[in-house]
Amino acid sequence: MRTGNRLGGAAAIVGIGATEFSKDSGRSEMSLACESVLAAITDAGLQPSDVDGMVTYSADNNPDIEIARNVGIGALRHFSRVHYGGGAACGTVVMAAMAVVTGVADVVVCYRAFNERSGRRFGAGVQDVPNAATAERAQFAWTSPFGQLTPASWVAMVAQRYMHVTGTTSEDFGRVAVADRKHAATNPAAWFHEQPITLEEHQASRWIVEPLHLLDCCQESDGGQALVVTSTERARDLPNRPAIVVAGAQGSATDQWTMTSF
Repeated sequence: MRTGNRLGGAAAIVGIGATEFSKDSGRSEMSLACESVLAAITDAGLQPSDVDGMVTYSADNNPDIEIARNVGIGALRHFSRVHYGGGAACGTVVMAAMAVVTGVADVVVCYRAFNERSGRRFGAGVQDVPNAATAERAQFAWTSPFGQLTPASWVAMVAQRYMHVTGTTSEDFGRVAVADRKHAATNPAAWFHEQPITLEEHQASRWIVEPLHLLDCCQESDGGQALVVTSTERARDLPNRPAIVVAGAQGSATDQWTMTSF
């Protein structure tokens, strides 16, 4: 029997930390991870020794135990990873909140750090990924033989079908990009800080894979980001106004295909 969401506002985000975002950090991914994690803990008004849980993505290259060792966190009671990349963002927070609400951990840090521009560029495609007889690699057999090697090309096929079925236009996609970048440009650490885009600029940007323009696609940047999650009760004694986690959800379609539904 399925039950409703029971997070019930019992957990909260109480700290946030980030490195600079750049095209070439000149540093290791572990360095970026440690800097962002320590900044988030400090922002929350806590000490590394207060942390007893860590959550990240399966795609992250920085082991939680190594970060714990490097920043002085010490022993961990909870550590977990959420699969997929951009589609996993809320999943890390949900997992941290569940750990806090159930008493598995008291203070959990969610983190992600990588050199996605100067190092391994996901947007460059999977053509150079060594072949392997695994289910994870086998999924590329649906796309790679037909020249679909990048996230943009995978999503473009679905976008074309979506447009055909619903009557959505490229301008409709553009309005989403304009809204996203309007808010992102308010971040002082953002690469395009105070540089929002217009719908006209979106439409004039070059095609990546039709129907997706350059400004439909996200940037590839080097950097690290971290969040601290703890109970709302403990949050009352911390310096920042908390962001309460009242609910969360993950899902995948019955016929899940690449980056289209989780």
